[in-house]
Amino acid sequence: MKFYDRVEELALLQKADKLKEKNSILSMVIGRRRVGKTTLVLQEFSKEKVLYFFVSKKSEKLLCEEFVLEIEDKLKVPIFGTISKFEELFLYLLQIAKTKSFTLIIDEFQEFYRVNNSIYSTIQKLWDLNKNSSNLHLIVCGSIYSLMKKIFEENNEPLFGRADFKIDLKPLKVDILKEILEDYNSYSNQNLLDFFILTGGVAKYIELFVLYESFNQNDMIDEMIKSHSLFLDEGKNRLIEEFGKDYTIYFSILSLISASKTSRTEIESILEKNISGHLYRLENDYSIIKSIKPIGAKVGSKIQKYEIVDNFLAFWFRFIYKYQSIVEIENYTKLKEIIRRDWKTFSGRFLEKLFIEIFKEQSRFTNIGSYWERGNQNEIDIVAIDDIEKKLLFCEVKLSQKRLNYNALVIKSQNLIKKYKNYEIKYKLLSINDLYK
Repeated sequence: MKFYDRVEELALLQKADKLKEKNSILSMVIGRRRVGKTTLVLQEFSKEKVLYFFVSKKSEKLLCEEFVLEIEDKLKVPIFGTISKFEELFLYLLQIAKTKSFTLIIDEFQEFYRVNNSIYSTIQKLWDLNKNSSNLHLIVCGSIYSLMKKIFEENNEPLFGRADFKIDLKPLKVDILKEILEDYNSYSNQNLLDFFILTGGVAKYIELFVLYESFNQNDMIDEMIKSHSLFLDEGKNRLIEEFGKDYTIYFSILSLISASKTSRTEIESILEKNISGHLYRLENDYSIIKSIKPIGAKVGSKIQKYEIVDNFLAFWFRFIYKYQSIVEIENYTKLKEIIRRDWKTFSGRFLEKLFIEIFKEQSRFTNIGSYWERGNQNEIDIVAIDDIEKKLLFCEVKLSQKRLNYNALVIKSQNLIKKYKNYEIKYKLLSINDLYK
């Protein structure tokens, strides 16, 4: 599969790499698992030597042995004796960088916590002492989002404020998903919606579906729901390490959100416990959910809902985690029947999300969201505002054109219109047939 997009991110890495001619530069690359961080940093953005260290779950001594081999191979410099401490190795590299510029990538950087968490203080000390006299581009990547943020963004951590560049790598955009489907002669509006839901733009899932040549709903579900499928344990594999021993309560919350229990009150009434702290951490520490307030809501308004940011995780919690007992007895036929039975209901809200993403990519509006009033009254799927040109667009979104109702949309918009006097008002009815029209 060819490498798609990431134009801005590669340009940033190229810029950072050029700046190492003046002094050493530190770039951090964070993002959820499978989103394509390693593939990005291994692209050819530098004209000079690039070293790649992967921090696996090994002792510091064994890691140093691996890193020494990479240094000798890429930089063609001899290393005499045994190096068993990362401090010695990093100092040696900084000394080399005083006469020879190069790039060092350290992948799964957060794993140093398990190896020897004093390594971060060591890096900080050596970096501060040698940065201005060396020419190293240090790129650190990490996939445990909360730990990477902690390492670089908490002011009591040794590497706080040391990053010169930050890339928070996001899933591929909708227009890139469309391009991929077109490249494999598989584009249709329905396929785009299903591809959007089941990959969420996450590079690894896209790569697998391309490998399987699975681009429609039936084929993708067949590949996901079968023996030895990567997808069956993917939610656990991605999140248990983030959440630690408290993962069960987080999984319960995410399962309820995926089943359309999207308000704190609803979730707490089912779980019978206060979850405000858990919701805060899911949003701010882990970036797995986001809170959504109605367009036009006052600052401090308590009217809000939650949604899972990652489309695939929403699918995983709605169908795979919820029906874990079926997965455990390997009744994959039954699980696929359930998914196909409930697909239209589940996918409808993702069509709204898909249109919102398309609107964002068009850069025509200053604010895009949804609207509802207390008690979920007068719900409007999409409200798009252009505060510069004074325009207001209301959209109703349904999978089927037959279910769209223009008059109902106009009625539901009346209270919100009062807050936007002298705005040009437009209404649109959108179905799956209207994608990329």
